[in-house]
Amino acid sequence: MNPSLLELVKQRTVLLDGAMGTELMARGLPQGTFPEEWNTERPEVIKEVHLNYFGAGSDVVSTNSFGGSRINLANHNLNGRTVELNLAAARLAREAAPPGKYVAGSIGPTGKFLKPLGEFTEAEFEEVFTEQARALADGGADVLLVETQYDLREALCALRGARRASGLPVFVTMTFNLTRRGYFTTMGDSVARSMKELEKEGAQAVGANCSLNSEQMTGLVKVMRPETGLPLIAQANAGKPVLSSGGQVTASQGLEDYVRFVPDLVKYGVNIIGGCCGTDPIYIKAIAQSVFGRKP
Repeated sequence: MNPSLLELVKQRTVLLDGAMGTELMARGLPQGTFPEEWNTERPEVIKEVHLNYFGAGSDVVSTNSFGGSRINLANHNLNGRTVELNLAAARLAREAAPPGKYVAGSIGPTGKFLKPLGEFTEAEFEEVFTEQARALADGGADVLLVETQYDLREALCALRGARRASGLPVFVTMTFNLTRRGYFTTMGDSVARSMKELEKEGAQAVGANCSLNSEQMTGLVKVMRPETGLPLIAQANAGKPVLSSGGQVTASQGLEDYVRFVPDLVKYGVNIIGGCCGTDPIYIKAIAQSVFGRKP
């Protein structure tokens, strides 16, 4: 019997995948098309992306459901298909997963704000996240990954909703910016408060993704590690998107420079590592080489 993902984390560094959106755009995702639509319209493409990440060495891939909450889907008149699209996302990743590999059900932010800045209550957010999380669990996810959260209040709603939906472990990653005062989310949440509140609410692994490149992420991890005893997650961007003269979008942090900081991330306490915007299977393969000292 394969160990649970949490058991594997205790044994060694666990490798996540890289960006999904980057890969879908490279495969011709039209501008204005919601990525989750391809779970049913182009399932072979989604499955191919997962297979490529597993082939690069990922222990875990994230489902194509980052924007799959009912609130997010409503922006594209897809809110009536919430369960369908999330179920399909999880099933595709599950089908692609070789024996001994894992599926993380991706749950991103709603894109809206809680009262008083926005129109939604915490109870409404929790209900929406519960619906999405339940579909991902039913589709075969091994863990629920609440990610790219810039508002601690919303992250806690997602965490509570995900825990209510199933008995699966729930991991949460926030996205922090480096300011003159240190690392804070867009909504002003500090690292210390975020880690404390997420742990108190029952998250089983915490960390950060997006916004920062791999060099900047090492600085954040140094600050984050003393604030929690939970497994720590880091998924850095490959810098900022850059438009080439040929009209192609590339990452500002090249592969060699990105991977140069991977050993430091592990040294400073990261237990679960992967990539975010701009990273692809080539980046993940290079991280696997750096972490494990061998080709996957």
